[in-house]
Amino acid sequence: KIGQTHEALYSHMRKRNVGFQVDKEFNSPGLFVGAAVTLQNADDKNQVASMPGVQAIRPVTLIPPPKPVFSHVVTGKSDPAVPADTESTHVITGVDKLHAQGITGKGIKIGIIDTGIDFTHPDLGGGIGPGFKIIGGFDFVGDAFNGSNTPVPDPSPLDQCNGHGTHVAGIIGANPGNAFNISGVAFDASITSYRIFGCSGSTTDDVIVDALLRGVSEGQDILTMSLGGPDGWTENTASVVSSRISDMGKIVTIAAGNDGADGMFFTSGPGNAIDAISVASLDNTVIPLQNATVHGVQHDPITYFDALPLPITDTLPIFATSTNTTIDDDACDPLPDSTPDLSKFIVIVRRGTCTFVQKLTNIAAKGGNVSLIYDNGNGFADIDVGNFTSALIQAADGEFLVQQFASGANVSLSFPQTGASTQFPDPTGGLISSFTSYGPTNDMFFKPAVSAPGGNILSTFPVPLGSFAVLSGTSMATPFMAGVSALLFGLKGNTPEVGRSARDLFETTAQLVPSSHTDGDPLQTVAQQGAGLVNAFQALTTDIIITPGELLTNDTANFKSLHTFKIKNTGKTAESFKISHVPAGTAISLQNGTAFFNDGPVPLTSQFATVKFSETSVTVHPGQTQEITAHITPPSGVDPSVLPVFSGFIQVESATETLHVTYLGVAAALKDARVVDDTDVFFGVDLPVLTDPAGDFLTNATNFTFVGTDVPQLLMRLAFGTPLLRADLVDPAEKIATTLNKRADAAKGGSAAAIKTLGSLFEFDFQPRNTDEDDGTDFNVFELDTPVFANGTTIPNGLYKILLRVLKVTGDPNNEADFESWLSPIIGVNAPSS
Repeated sequence: KIGQTHEALYSHMRKRNVGFQVDKEFNSPGLFVGAAVTLQNADDKNQVASMPGVQAIRPVTLIPPPKPVFSHVVTGKSDPAVPADTESTHVITGVDKLHAQGITGKGIKIGIIDTGIDFTHPDLGGGIGPGFKIIGGFDFVGDAFNGSNTPVPDPSPLDQCNGHGTHVAGIIGANPGNAFNISGVAFDASITSYRIFGCSGSTTDDVIVDALLRGVSEGQDILTMSLGGPDGWTENTASVVSSRISDMGKIVTIAAGNDGADGMFFTSGPGNAIDAISVASLDNTVIPLQNATVHGVQHDPITYFDALPLPITDTLPIFATSTNTTIDDDACDPLPDSTPDLSKFIVIVRRGTCTFVQKLTNIAAKGGNVSLIYDNGNGFADIDVGNFTSALIQAADGEFLVQQFASGANVSLSFPQTGASTQFPDPTGGLISSFTSYGPTNDMFFKPAVSAPGGNILSTFPVPLGSFAVLSGTSMATPFMAGVSALLFGLKGNTPEVGRSARDLFETTAQLVPSSHTDGDPLQTVAQQGAGLVNAFQALTTDIIITPGELLTNDTANFKSLHTFKIKNTGKTAESFKISHVPAGTAISLQNGTAFFNDGPVPLTSQFATVKFSETSVTVHPGQTQEITAHITPPSGVDPSVLPVFSGFIQVESATETLHVTYLGVAAALKDARVVDDTDVFFGVDLPVLTDPAGDFLTNATNFTFVGTDVPQLLMRLAFGTPLLRADLVDPAEKIATTLNKRADAAKGGSAAAIKTLGSLFEFDFQPRNTDEDDGTDFNVFELDTPVFANGTTIPNGLYKILLRVLKVTGDPNNEADFESWLSPIIGVNAPSS
């Protein structure tokens, strides 16, 4: 943000010969005053950061396109992917009861920041403008925008090529009485569409900020964003602006993210916005699946995990790749030469050891086109089969088929293309969707805030793309919360006071979610469920107001054990309450003995925190407020090296209702967590490491001309997020006691605090950690493509070392001991004279 006028800054930039192009200007005092500029030389960034009036500088970042975990365009009312009870999401959250009372969001304005909306859809009103459900909008980017090309704005936010925003709009506002008997949560609310994605590809966070500010200026009561990417910090620009809008008394709902597989401390931005409502997803109770028919022996139809029938119209015999039903590595190796041509068989193979795609590749090598993989106890769920025709069946069904094959029985299977759908009880129904990203943020803020239905959600879709679709993701849970927020505003009044209190209200009235359906298992960690599943009816009808809704104890190095919360009775009769502690599972963040995070689902333990109260029972009279003090103690006996995240609920129970306050903390000092991966696990060489143009790892002195590709690259991984990462050039004779080097020559000499740096190469703040996914998030490469320092001055030819310093999570940037450090081999700068 920029404290002085834009022109004053531009004048300073010109005086210092900084070449730039202004892409966007923002002038919303109190929310955001700034500019998005493209620098002709990226090395001028530090110069700009030091200019008068510049309070902060952030890179414009790419935000990936919304990617639902499941997506299927339905073909009609009989489509097997349509959930059995299309309004079940309203029932489990109490929205149906509010609708029955005529609370439908009338008069409330909701801005949807997404891919646009097909406003021609009849169940979204069939048009745009005054008098329609979709009252207006704006396209900031155009169809062809992909995040890297030039946006082409358009007054119309029509989207008939993507569909995500249309699905979101239906969850909020689909008209009742349609062919599928669904209705939006707030179907009488007015919707404005802000299109920030093209037909495909990413967007940039400056476009998101532009849309947020326009939404405020156009008087939206609620802004909702089903978008984001892994971040972990609360500091990115769109997050900060979203939080400031929430502070105004608007309600901002943002998706928590679909990166649950990557474990703890992996929240999404801008969902990290401190005062916005970050939304987790809850699974539906049933899954629409398909049945295969068994021929040749008496047996019930076999359910396979697919919403649509496998495209096989022939009845085919079965072939088992192994008759051993306990084999661990079935078809992980090439099948034997004696294997027949499998093109006329349904191949039965056991799950385990290798990937599904590897098994199916080996089967395809023998001609196999269709396979059924039977479970080995890991769970009946959707699996990744690549481009192969295959699905998962349950263990008992697979073992039956293998036994029949081994006995020589003439068994075959068929896959009916109609009439074979079944509503299979979802083993995770009523639980938090496994894809929901885990919190907390790296700076220990409470994310996600609350959960809403997000699995197998039927809603509107662009008419040219099929009109209706079933999608899954936190993208679906987020507009649900926006709709509930509209019901709140509609009943209580759309005032700033109601808006500011909304998150506390939703959190304290939410329904607690277990981690499984097994008796004795703990409640799901607050780091994934937030305060629980939204209970819209209780939130809007309770007379009891509890504040705050969340208590943050921080880590053990900055621990806050004493907390107070207030119980206010706005009703007409006195209420007596019992105060008690309900713990949630303690999440084990790291793999034992490593710096690597556990993949999701994150393991939980029953080593709980303890909580004591100033009172365990209290009576609150009408109009009065009672303050309660809670003393929270971290769980004992847990290993701090695995970063245990403990959480739970302080239950406030009367004779007629139950509310709660949610708490969360870490039973470890975050500063003790390893930030830089210094192992050889991922690349077979200790990291960090320099590479040459050929990608070879450098261990000896190497010269670079900086001509073409003859430049050094720094390869590294972050095991944890860092507030600050910087690299400097130092004298080649320097020998310091770095924290990461394992070479003998770097283990001697002074500390990094005493070293004289020759100049900064680069500096980045608030960096997320890397993952073990092969998707571009698994490592970082910093290419030193020009022989210049970060301030734009030329690096003289000569010999140097690179000093890398990475600040620990809660570290002090002014204390060298709070950095992890690494010293490179000698590099020679041998650039030709210009």
